[in-house]
Amino acid sequence: DEDILFSLHVKATMMRVSDPVIFGDAIRVYYAKLFEKHGDTLEKLGWKPESGLAELEKKLETLPEDEKNAVQKTIEEIYQERPRMYMVDSDQGITNLHMPNDVIIDASVPAVIKNGLKGWGPSGEVDDVVLSIPDRSYATMYKEIVEDIKARGQFDPTKIGTVQNVGLMAMGAEEYGSHDKTFFPPADGKMKVVDEEGNVLIEHCVKEGDIWRSCITKDLAIRDWIKLAVNRAKESGLPAVFWLDEYRAHDRNLIQIVKEELTKYDLSDVEWYIKAPADAMKFTLARFRNGEDTISVTGNILRDYLTDLFPIIEVGTSARSLSIVPLIAGGGLFETGAGGSAPRHVEQFLKEGHLRWDSLGEFLAFVESLRHAYKQVKALHNEENPRLLLLADTLDRAVGKYLEYDKTPKRKVGELDTRGSHFYLALYWAEELANQTEDKELAEIFSKVYAELKENEQKILDEIKAAEGKPADVGGWYHPDDEKAEKAMRPSETFNRIIDSI
Repeated sequence: DEDILFSLHVKATMMRVSDPVIFGDAIRVYYAKLFEKHGDTLEKLGWKPESGLAELEKKLETLPEDEKNAVQKTIEEIYQERPRMYMVDSDQGITNLHMPNDVIIDASVPAVIKNGLKGWGPSGEVDDVVLSIPDRSYATMYKEIVEDIKARGQFDPTKIGTVQNVGLMAMGAEEYGSHDKTFFPPADGKMKVVDEEGNVLIEHCVKEGDIWRSCITKDLAIRDWIKLAVNRAKESGLPAVFWLDEYRAHDRNLIQIVKEELTKYDLSDVEWYIKAPADAMKFTLARFRNGEDTISVTGNILRDYLTDLFPIIEVGTSARSLSIVPLIAGGGLFETGAGGSAPRHVEQFLKEGHLRWDSLGEFLAFVESLRHAYKQVKALHNEENPRLLLLADTLDRAVGKYLEYDKTPKRKVGELDTRGSHFYLALYWAEELANQTEDKELAEIFSKVYAELKENEQKILDEIKAAEGKPADVGGWYHPDDEKAEKAMRPSETFNRIIDSI
């Protein structure tokens, strides 16, 4: 009615059982005329809507010309009759519904929010967009931030706070562990969860075509999650908000455990709340706009969504942020997101030999991994390993120089790419190690390394640049060939010689 863009936001990657089916249903609705007019042809082609329109376009090429043209004509008619589609690539004609994994909710919705609630249309125009989010358990918090922007305007990155997250992840918690417990009822009836003694634990009336999804969240994981939240709040002095909805059965159980578990801690210096996602978002946004920091204590999906949402608002991408996940047995997981950008980066690399992935997140993860190793050696073996801490501190300073001198990868062939940016990190780290006075042996080793890297700086950059402007062969997409990948990623013989000689 308002002639604005239609968009669908699901997570067909992580929610790989349920969300492709939701995606397929969206195609059946949007392209209903296609199924009405060409149902027999689509069946003959063996096309499954869950695979997206791109798969149909490939299969159409196998049809006789007149049959193919008839289907394509109907698709064009649909685009004239239906709302304009949110586009992945308007130049290439790639729509929101071309591939189930092209528009991933945790990256796509923040991008629309960052762009002032606008998206790209079919003609390359930027226009208002309707965000269709089928998962209503979490759509409410996105609605809250949309309403906030409509009322108060866009965020100013120079004045906002930040949002830390403690996520319930361990032991396949919640929906991200639901893949083997998701079913599609073949007929109307009841779905039951029954224990070994025949007791019915859960029962739902279902209809054919429904998606019935269940999950398990282990008690040990829940209590560890609460402990992490309390520790984080104590260490930071920030308020902790548990994003739990008392009107949702699963969350109601969690609320009971949270309240019971919190009585075991001294909370005299901890400010904490339990709020439904929409209310939690409202509370967090008020602080965020005021330049105040907040801890969000959430389930697994919200952990994924929020650790993309706020970094994208703050710095434009989640690919440059570090996520630290303490593990139950004492280990740590140090990771960075891709912000939905990885496929495009790899495509460019394979086509042009230029990789523009920014490894900042990995560099920071390495710093924190070294610090964690130092703490664990001390805690488990009562031993000091100052070299671990020295490596972490010098790398931290090297990352600072990497940012200060803007040695991040650039977009175009011939400019600095990922391989060149890694050279500069090595240069700055070697410099920091050479100049420190705490470990003379390391200083001596890296003085020579730094001198060689500095002396050969231009030669190394030229050798890397010489590998660009032509296709790169890494021997695979999901499983590259190690030898080919190493050759493509380490094109400078001079740089390799210096690094390998350390």
